[in-house]
Amino acid sequence: PKNMEKLLEMTLKWDGFTKPLIADKGTGTILDGHHRHAVARRLELARIPVVCIDYLKDETVELELWPASNLESITKQEVIDMALSDDLYPPKTTRHRISDYLPPIHVPLSRLSLLTPSQPAEIES
Repeated sequence: PKNMEKLLEMTLKWDGFTKPLIADKGTGTILDGHHRHAVARRLELARIPVVCIDYLKDETVELELWPASNLESITKQEVIDMALSDDLYPPKTTRHRISDYLPPIHVPLSRLSLLTPSQPAEIES
C-alpha cells in the first residue's frame, strides 16, 4: 500500500502514466505493473497503457524469483495458473526481464479517464 500511495502521488504530479503495464495477451495476466494497475483502479480510469506479449512462447521474457520468495523454482505456466486462480503469489515473488527495450511514454490521465457523453470514442489499434 505504501508503494501504491507513492506511485499515485507521482502519477497525479506527472498527470499521466510514464510506464505501461506488461500483460500476457492470451490471458490478460499482469506480469509487471500491479501497482500501476492499483493506481488506475483508484483513479477509476477507463484505460491503462499496456504492452501485451505472448508470455509462454516468448523466450526473450525471462522469469526470475526474488531472493525472499521462499520458492525453489517456478515456471511461466505456474505464474499464469496462479494469476487465473483465486490465489495470488505474495508481492515480490517473481520478476520478469524483457529484453526488448520499451521507450518512455507519457499518456495523460485525460486520455485514460472515462468518456463523457459529449466526447467521441477513440478507436486505437
